[in-house]
Amino acid sequence: MATVRTDHRDTEYFKLERGVRQGFILSPYLFNLYTEYIIRKTGLEEMEEGIHIDGRIISNLRYADDTTLLSDCKTGLESIILKIKEESKKCGLNLNLNKTRILTTTGDKIFEIEGNRIEVVQNYILLGARIDEDGKCLEEVKRRIAIGKKAMTKLDKVMKDRDISRETKIRLVKALVFPTVTYGCESWTLRKEERKKIEAFEMWVRRKMLRVPWTAKRTNASILEQIKPELSLEAVICRLKLTYFGHVMRKNGLEKQLMLGKIRGERGMGRPRMKWMDGVKEATRKSLEVLRQLIEDQSSWRTFVHNVTKSRPQL
Repeated sequence: MATVRTDHRDTEYFKLERGVRQGFILSPYLFNLYTEYIIRKTGLEEMEEGIHIDGRIISNLRYADDTTLLSDCKTGLESIILKIKEESKKCGLNLNLNKTRILTTTGDKIFEIEGNRIEVVQNYILLGARIDEDGKCLEEVKRRIAIGKKAMTKLDKVMKDRDISRETKIRLVKALVFPTVTYGCESWTLRKEERKKIEAFEMWVRRKMLRVPWTAKRTNASILEQIKPELSLEAVICRLKLTYFGHVMRKNGLEKQLMLGKIRGERGMGRPRMKWMDGVKEATRKSLEVLRQLIEDQSSWRTFVHNVTKSRPQL
């Protein structure tokens, strides 16, 4: 039984025919059961639609109430959406095509399902991180830096307060500013351009901490000598990536297969783009075979990552 509470009075009690109360603990369990049942009923594995990586077909990625459907062709994605829409309707759920977005690398601008046009976007925010159609991380790095600058600006009064010690300001920056920039950085593939932007942001933060205006003729080296940071921001990102790499490599899960597997298809002409694994090899200066051996001992790997990031040079 339930009632609706208003500003004037409560309504008469009535019986609930479907659904649960908002915030009820049973709600996420029921939602996960429904989505799992629908995905299984669609028979996506038998359809063999999706992205082929290392002999495995991945057609969907789900986290809580976020569902991502994957396909290597337009017709395949259309068939997946129609199948899920059909099975959802049998369970009393409706697929809202108005809230569905398509992100593609083929350059298609029009996508229609049963006469309904679905918006094709150039980028999308998923789980707090921006994904672009070109697969690069530059725009996401710019976005995180902008969020970090906003967080730093809110601390202006603290940074200008002479009664607050420099050590306290450094700890505040490490706790409140830098984490807003490094969110999701484990998946970044950093080129020299992205690294320069991260270093420029770090020096901007350091100068605001010391109240050094941009007109002052102070070199970055003098600023770093005065603060003496343990690690640069780019080195912190490198440490997070290597820690994540070791965590994934010690397990035999989907993440490891995606990290090491190869996608079916042909590469376009021109110079090969830098891959995520290339960044790991460049930072450690080790081959994948050597890294596999180091990762087996978690204590040794932790020491190795510390030494790599400690010696990480500034650009």
